Amino acid sequence: MPFSLSQKSHIISNLKMRKDHFYYGWVVLAACLVINIVSVGMRLSFGVFFKPLEVEFGLTRATTSGIFSAYLIICGLVGIIGGWALDRYSPKKVFILTGLLSGLGLLLTSQATALWHIFLSYSLLLALGTGSTFVIVMTLVSKWFTQGRRGLALGIVSCGAGIGMTIMPPIANYFISAYDWQTSYLVLALIAFFILIPCALLLKRSPGEVATSVSLEKLAATTPVSDKEKHDDEPKQPSLAQAIKTRNFWLLFFMMFLWAVCSYIVLAHIVRHAIDLQISSGQAATVLTIIGGISIPGRLLMGRLSDVKGSKYASIIYALILIASMLWLIWARNLWMLYVFAVPFGLCFGASAPLVALLIGDAFGTRYLGTILGVLETGWASGSAFGPVLAGYIYDTNYNYALAFVIGIIAILITLLLIALLKMPNSRRELSAVQ
Repeated sequence: MPFSLSQKSHIISNLKMRKDHFYYGWVVLAACLVINIVSVGMRLSFGVFFKPLEVEFGLTRATTSGIFSAYLIICGLVGIIGGWALDRYSPKKVFILTGLLSGLGLLLTSQATALWHIFLSYSLLLALGTGSTFVIVMTLVSKWFTQGRRGLALGIVSCGAGIGMTIMPPIANYFISAYDWQTSYLVLALIAFFILIPCALLLKRSPGEVATSVSLEKLAATTPVSDKEKHDDEPKQPSLAQAIKTRNFWLLFFMMFLWAVCSYIVLAHIVRHAIDLQISSGQAATVLTIIGGISIPGRLLMGRLSDVKGSKYASIIYALILIASMLWLIWARNLWMLYVFAVPFGLCFGASAPLVALLIGDAFGTRYLGTILGVLETGWASGSAFGPVLAGYIYDTNYNYALAFVIGIIAILITLLLIALLKMPNSRRELSAVQ
């Protein structure tokens, strides 16, 4: 017999209380946090490798950016596969595979002697390993935590990107300065092997998924359900095919594209831009570190703000702060001004991950979140690939980044309009059978 949402919630809660009082979701959250620290930290460390690769292979800035852009495009495609895989297979198996691919990609990158080697090992293999991280961890955590806690939980797990951005670039820069870029990539490969795979072993499916795949009939027989609950219809959650036909889907797609264009113009080029301003490479790397560090409270604050005010309201605040920070960047000419820029930009960059997951969850529910988020992630990947190449081309043409920063501002102004057009469900009912 079919079960309503409230029946499932009641059954799952009853089952968990019979077993113990500890909620395993916190273990999953901690493991996902560490996975995010390593995977996203590696992704956002590319800025410190920008100049060494440019010099080593005699590249233009557009071509050097192309390495990162190709990686991000493939990440977007892999995100679709990752979301699909999580909806069907164990998260443990999925992340063991991605950990192996990440370590292998970095290991081979450390041995590269030609540009095509870099495109094969970094842009392809590393993307196969890390490309689905965001989709999988955000989907998995969304399924383990309900609406009242989901914003905070997503904020916590997305802090991994900020922590990783704070830790990984300095580590990478240290080994580049002390040895060379090849040694630095070798160290990152060892980190991937010895951290990602052990964390993957801790992951499990959420109780809601387990309960729907085992005998709910048997559980229901011993679980009293009120007459009201028996007639409580479960909210309809659209599949990917249904979601694609909605206006919200395409608004979210282009919002993610434009957010990423602005964000990755900065993330890929801010270190090189600082060096152009006669700032040392070590000090320039600290700008990226500050962005990563400040993104941590940004993720938590925006996650909590979304729980209280709604994801749409939080997105408007995000866009306004980001526009202000980009205006400041245009006029920044020394290290302290870049540090001032890094604070609001870091807050906004941190907020983007939980906001994206919350907006999609609010619009479509969590039943097919992995698949829908994976497809929408191609919008983010496309923007994050387009932004760095565009900025590199603009620099190669004009010998400065001013126009690129202006384009970033225009992109966020457009997102404000798209946010206003979003229509979220009127009800804040639970769309998941997770405690």
